[in-house]
Amino acid sequence: MGTVSPQNAQPAAYDIDKELCELALDNAPRVFAVTVQYDVAPGIPDGEIAAWGLAYEDGSAHVVTVDGRHRLSLKSAERAAWWFGRRGDITARLLWFGAPSAPTFQPVQAA
Repeated sequence: MGTVSPQNAQPAAYDIDKELCELALDNAPRVFAVTVQYDVAPGIPDGEIAAWGLAYEDGSAHVVTVDGRHRLSLKSAERAAWWFGRRGDITARLLWFGAPSAPTFQPVQAA
């Protein structure tokens, strides 16, 4: 799809990379971590990341434990917190990451 200005009869070049980046931004799932907190001794809390997840526009979520041994498909991200916090001595919470803002076809180096 191109545009034509009144001064230039040639249509603007279609930028497929830009179009695909915008499509990815519009449809990207939200990324979250499932954190768990527990007491290692009375009054001494500890915690860790138990799993990583993707939440989709329809509310569903896919979760993978940090060791990669378990995968869950759930009706919501909140169900992941329930799943990992089932034991009475563990508190599970969702840690949400911001929406993606700059997709690129170039590989990104890890920090």
